[in-house]
Amino acid sequence: MAREIVLDTETTGLDPKTGHRLIEIACIEIDDLLPTGKFFHVYIDPEREIDPDAERVHGISRSSLIGKPKFDHADICDAFLDFVGDAPLVAHNAPFDRGFINHELQRINRDILPDARWICTFELAKRRFPGMYNSLDALCKRFKISLAEREKHGALIDTRLLSMVYLELQGGKERALDLAPVKKSDAVIAASVAAYPPRPRPVAYRSTDAELEAHAAFIAKVLKDKAVWLTLDGERASS
Repeated sequence: MAREIVLDTETTGLDPKTGHRLIEIACIEIDDLLPTGKFFHVYIDPEREIDPDAERVHGISRSSLIGKPKFDHADICDAFLDFVGDAPLVAHNAPFDRGFINHELQRINRDILPDARWICTFELAKRRFPGMYNSLDALCKRFKISLAEREKHGALIDTRLLSMVYLELQGGKERALDLAPVKKSDAVIAASVAAYPPRPRPVAYRSTDAELEAHAAFIAKVLKDKAVWLTLDGERASS
């Protein structure tokens, strides 16, 4: 895994082929499945009305988009393409977002983002949870991801949620951690040892003589010469 872009959009309706347009794009950069803190988020003037059903879902009104840049503006199209670069694009129900973004790109004679670049978390979820309801909300609840900040569907909050869902679908938080053992150099080990000088006075035994004798008898009978500390004592004696 390396750099990927988790993406979500909001639109004026369901189908770009019937004239519907983008009104919001949000992207979050992740590296090895974890957010880097970099994101891209814009609202767009769609140059048309928003379907009432769509507005009820995302809560974005036509009036709130008046004066926003259009998709062909450099702050939208060029900035978006610069942000995503050549990274894979992760989206829930990716054909929907891909269809709208590519439609907008085609309208201004720009190259589309090919299908091979897209990763659909809905398809990933269907393979992992066949026959189950795999909406973004359902997956958040299944993975115990809080929906407390989400009142309506918005591209930015949905992208944040999706980045957490994607991490879980790829194996969870443990998958994103590097659990390989770290080998310290001799210099680091020597510095660590040097930081703890010998005690000025040895710590006195807290065991009674009877307890020490019982312990010695147990070692001689059960562990014999297999006791680890006997090996360590031998190494100290020879050094």
